[in-house]
Amino acid sequence: MPQDHSAPRLRVAILGCTGSIGTQALDVCRQHPDELEVVALSAHSRTAELVANAREFGIRRAVVTDPAHASDPVLNELPVTCALSMGKEGVLDLVRHDDVDCVLNAIVGSAGLEASHAALCAGKRLALANKESLVVGGDLLMPLAAPGQLLPVDSEHNAIYQCLMGDNPRDVHCIWLTCSGGPFFGRTEAELARVTVRDALAHPTWNMGAKITIDSATLMNKGLERIEAMHLFGVPLDDIRVLIQRQSKIHSMVEFVDGSVIAHLGASDMRIPIQFALSYPDRWSTPAPRVDFRQLGSLEFAAPDPDAFSCLALAERAGREGRTLPCVLNAANEVAVDAFLHERCSFIDIARVVEATMDAHRVEDVESIQQLRAIDIWARERARYALSSLGRA
Repeated sequence: MPQDHSAPRLRVAILGCTGSIGTQALDVCRQHPDELEVVALSAHSRTAELVANAREFGIRRAVVTDPAHASDPVLNELPVTCALSMGKEGVLDLVRHDDVDCVLNAIVGSAGLEASHAALCAGKRLALANKESLVVGGDLLMPLAAPGQLLPVDSEHNAIYQCLMGDNPRDVHCIWLTCSGGPFFGRTEAELARVTVRDALAHPTWNMGAKITIDSATLMNKGLERIEAMHLFGVPLDDIRVLIQRQSKIHSMVEFVDGSVIAHLGASDMRIPIQFALSYPDRWSTPAPRVDFRQLGSLEFAAPDPDAFSCLALAERAGREGRTLPCVLNAANEVAVDAFLHERCSFIDIARVVEATMDAHRVEDVESIQQLRAIDIWARERARYALSSLGRA
């Protein structure tokens, strides 16, 4: 559809603007200045990048969430018209502000849940890159979302969303959730015990932040995405199937009851799903690379190995049991991945820490954000105890 330059610009707040998704979202905004206006930004600790972005886009509000960086001298270089706030409350005030139409939530981890909740409660469009919001709090968030209000940014869920446009979800037979298989496709558990942080950060097709890259290597990311898809699309967990697609050109597929399959294909470039979440229901031109199907060659598929990649089974257990167990799964995984990145545990210890933490949890019904916050704190403490029990804390 041709771009309508006469329409008012969509006023966008980008949370986590200095991370991988946030920087690519800013690039999308640079490409479409007639359609998108960046009005607010948040960053955790990279204050120099925050200031540079604030000056480039002339934003009205900025938030720094790490209190250790609240007094960074570079913050004095923010535009005089830009109001500066600190911490979680600053983020929540930012997303509720009247001059924000759309919140792109690219905060890493469960810290993004409250911002997603606030955005939906305030009636904002939510372009959601923070899958943990739905993994942890899907029972609370989905009832708040009006049709077309919550647009997934994850490439797979964005692909599924597009495959389902115009179709009745009740006609879905299953969803094929694809992934590249990560850097360790085909490795045995014994081989995985010897991999290094550097090995795990070498993703074969995507350029992402450190935490999600490790989650992709363990396949925990795909387990979390099954839970996310279950909430987003109302499809039972058994009907959301993980499929290895080594070239990362098929981003997901939907199979319907009549045997038809619709697949979403495209370049491995996150600017494409980010832009769709901002342009919906329209489509805009993009500078992202195109797939030349004449040069692509074959598309390879495989099933994941649940024995070598046990995080998949742990996520399935959390998804089946539901309630507060996904919150525990996510928190323990965040602690374990951080420990691995700092070489305080091995690659296969990640799953061991998560499983020990899940085993120690008494599952409850999800009732409130405050309850999930308390369980998240408990799970992180329990995961640190599990690490110490391994002798690697």
